[in-house]
Amino acid sequence: MSSARSGVDVVTEALAEVHGRYGSLSDGRVADYIPQLAFADRDCFGLALMSMDGHGYRAGRCGVSFTLQSLTKPFVLALALAELGPDDVGRSVGAEPSGEAFNAISLDAVTGRPANPMINAGAIAVTALVPATSPAERFSRILECLGRFAGRTLYVDEDVYRSEVETGHRNRALAYLMRGTGVLRGDPVQAVDTYFRQCAVRATVTDLAVMGATLANGGTNPVTGERVVPEPVALQVLSVMAMCGMYDAAGSWMLHVGLPAKSGVSGGLVAVSPARFGIALHSPPLDAAGNPVRGVAALRELSERFGLHLMHNAAPGAPTVMLSTTTSSGRIALIAAQGKLDFTAAERVLFALERRRVGAPGGVVLDLERVTGMDSTAKAMLERALTLLIEGGHDVTVVGDLPFRARGTWRRSTDRAQALADAERSLTAARDPNPDPGRHTG
Repeated sequence: MSSARSGVDVVTEALAEVHGRYGSLSDGRVADYIPQLAFADRDCFGLALMSMDGHGYRAGRCGVSFTLQSLTKPFVLALALAELGPDDVGRSVGAEPSGEAFNAISLDAVTGRPANPMINAGAIAVTALVPATSPAERFSRILECLGRFAGRTLYVDEDVYRSEVETGHRNRALAYLMRGTGVLRGDPVQAVDTYFRQCAVRATVTDLAVMGATLANGGTNPVTGERVVPEPVALQVLSVMAMCGMYDAAGSWMLHVGLPAKSGVSGGLVAVSPARFGIALHSPPLDAAGNPVRGVAALRELSERFGLHLMHNAAPGAPTVMLSTTTSSGRIALIAAQGKLDFTAAERVLFALERRRVGAPGGVVLDLERVTGMDSTAKAMLERALTLLIEGGHDVTVVGDLPFRARGTWRRSTDRAQALADAERSLTAARDPNPDPGRHTG
């Protein structure tokens, strides 16, 4: 991952500015309940961003590795979801914010399930779900998955692992409680030991930004190009991160920053701007909720500066419907669209079609020549609309490519003027028994 240093690199400039502004914050405490974590340099602070095109940007100390701790939770959840599906995973762990600390005893009174996969109890349950024939194989699969998200091989800090084993009594207690309710599968001791190893995996801020970008990119690593998990899994993981990733500060985080995120007690934090980028940071001093003080402040400013909040109403681009009219004969509705079509864009096209469509069966020319792409929702909406028009007796012509097959008989054209002329002739000769040779039957 390289850092661009050209004179117009405003992303690196922004990261450097917030790094400089918040690097001197002295609030927070370095976690010490795992003794090895207490040795972290409280002045260490690095930020990294990875875009969907694999462009990397950095500021501060991004080459320092640290144990991921709870930052592994979303990615192991992704592995379990990809292997088992949401229904099976959901029988062992919920998806509701707990409003409690990361190590809280938060088990449902009826089902015995942990509240969500982002608290320790839920993460232990998810780790135990990963299919394997032995604990060693289970951890090997987890380590491999984390490496695929990062785009390189990661490794375990054995000193931190041993430190967790020596002090992780509360996590063992959580595991035994879940075993008692039937939620935890297998041996509680083995499940917690695998979880300790998982938390002790080391990575850098740069690695973590790539991991976040892989979720942002629908499960495909933007650096290696590898499909790590299916897109629906990435969506499910980001949803859980948005609701539960910042523990009992999740509501405040979503209000002020507005991005799916996950923190870890070693001072790491990863946030995801879906379909845009992953951003990560490392700064050991933590606030009362267990989130890095400098990181929360830095990402809050970056979110405000670049309008990253999920609820932000982005500035409109070029209009989707570039032409909506009816021919002089009054018999043909002409709609021309442009850009990439999603639900909102497709709805605008269909609304224009409905407004311009003549009451009695007539002609409809839909010009898609300048449409650059359609998501699955837009395809389904347009396919259904064209089918209804055809079934209603309208003479339908599509200019440009149609990435689906409309049912019924319609016409395809490569030229708008020719399409209008053909539609006029077709309507004039509607009673002609000879079929139009240019018409398609879907």
